[in-house]
Amino acid sequence: MAGQSRKWMILVATIWIQAFTGTNFDFSDYSTTLKSVLGLSQVQLNYLAVASDLGKVFGWSSGLTLMYFPLWVVLFMAAFMGFLGYGIQWLLIRNVLTLPYFLVFLLCLLAGCSICWFNTVCFVLCNQNFPANRPLAISLTVSFNGVSAALYTLAANAIDPSSDALYLLLNAVIPLLTSVVSLIPILRQPSLDPLPPDAVHRDSLIFLLLNFLAVVTGIYLLLFGSTTTDGTTARILLSGAIFLLIFPLCIPGVVYAKNWFRRTIHSSFRYEGSGFILVDADDLELHKELLSRHASSIGSIGNGSLTHPLGDNGSVIAITRQKTGEIEGCCQRILVKDQLAMLGQEHPAGVLVCRFDFWLYYLAYFCGGTIGLVYSNNLGQIAQSLGQSSKTTTLLTLYSSFSFFGRLLSAVPDYIRAKFYFARTGWLTIALLPTPIAFFLLASSDSAFVLHVGTALVGLSSGFIFAAAVSITSELFGPNSVGVNHNILITNIPIGSLVYGCLAALVYDANISSGLGNIVMSDSAVCMGRQCYFLTFLLWGCISVLGLVCSMLLFFRTRHAYDLFEQNRISTQLY
Repeated sequence: MAGQSRKWMILVATIWIQAFTGTNFDFSDYSTTLKSVLGLSQVQLNYLAVASDLGKVFGWSSGLTLMYFPLWVVLFMAAFMGFLGYGIQWLLIRNVLTLPYFLVFLLCLLAGCSICWFNTVCFVLCNQNFPANRPLAISLTVSFNGVSAALYTLAANAIDPSSDALYLLLNAVIPLLTSVVSLIPILRQPSLDPLPPDAVHRDSLIFLLLNFLAVVTGIYLLLFGSTTTDGTTARILLSGAIFLLIFPLCIPGVVYAKNWFRRTIHSSFRYEGSGFILVDADDLELHKELLSRHASSIGSIGNGSLTHPLGDNGSVIAITRQKTGEIEGCCQRILVKDQLAMLGQEHPAGVLVCRFDFWLYYLAYFCGGTIGLVYSNNLGQIAQSLGQSSKTTTLLTLYSSFSFFGRLLSAVPDYIRAKFYFARTGWLTIALLPTPIAFFLLASSDSAFVLHVGTALVGLSSGFIFAAAVSITSELFGPNSVGVNHNILITNIPIGSLVYGCLAALVYDANISSGLGNIVMSDSAVCMGRQCYFLTFLLWGCISVLGLVCSMLLFFRTRHAYDLFEQNRISTQLY
């Protein structure tokens, strides 16, 4: 029992790490000050955001190697890199020292790398301590990465709401302090024996309650995260947020004492499948065996060859190539050519980059989640150009909170799977829909209300995509290859950050050069007016429509594989 208690302490420590190390989401709160102090153009400022995003890719890649080191070593390497990167940037803003622009770029790269190292620690902790409920542990903890900006806003308001540089100091110090606190349960990890079935169900009930508490935390931060108050009230609100992060330690004890709750409530929320990786090893092997038997029993049909299984009724339809006229139209050829035959088939990197489905997936992510991240990086300048500089922290908290809700919603399809099954690529399409709506709304009006609504929609959409991406990568291209394959996928983040950010920066600087609107000159040029981002929003909206179309094609091309997998899973439960 002591070991079971300690594993929940480790889960809470993982939540703390995720909640306080998502520092890439609060760039907008100090970017305007950084631009002014260093005298940067909008394009140069964008390169700093690109450096942070590029650091994430390096962090993911090196994180695979760091898994061979003790966790406490990786934890403090990440904390030290973040402390160094953000701390020196804070000194720059405070005019304590001066550095060439290239070194500032490297500092942003270092800080971005540290974020992914923290994620590596969290993933390993979840894998080691929750082998039976690993998907639930990972999906829950990764969601808290989305509330970092709201937490830092609360902390800054409690200390000094007038200091933009304070965010950089908090970004440097708080992750280091959190690492020290988290070290105690990490070093005392229990040696856990395999859990009996009733204990697995009991733990899944605890995760259900933890998700409910996470929703409460998100609502609390949304309502009070950016409230302008006096110092005393701000400190009370911050204490309330800290309490909500600590309170999960009480939940396991409550659940252990109330078994009746599991019998009466948990049966209606039966957990089936995974919120993080749908294809587990046992289901996947059985699925492959059934598929191979089915294919061998049917054999080839006519003069054509069996290419893949289709059909909602469990039958397998052979697609032949006897006559070119049998497949009519370009759209139909796109839907059936080189389709995935089944879920979970391993794709080495060389095979992955040759699959049409991968590039559809790559473009959907590139034109959806990545463009949402770039929007958050530019949120400070967007608010400033629309005369909403005083609302920057409110907008950042709004984006952060709705990104958090989007991450939590990514696990909902698995909770309702028993009553309503839908391919995860279909959920991806639904999640991408708010992004073009948001950008076209932002282009149509410069009102504060539209700015808030658009920010919330972009945060919700991108949060869902970030959390669901690893699951989709695993399902479509193999769980054993997910580490390498997902690293290839997220190369779109720095590329998108560079392309979309430069696009926005060039439009922004062009409006300054043309002299349109109210131009304010200080240490750096500032564009004021709706035209500063009007064209950018239109282009981003069109690009996100392309992402939506790619996700729809991916859904139609993979739906049969998801349906077949679900049919095989259900059929095995009948015996």
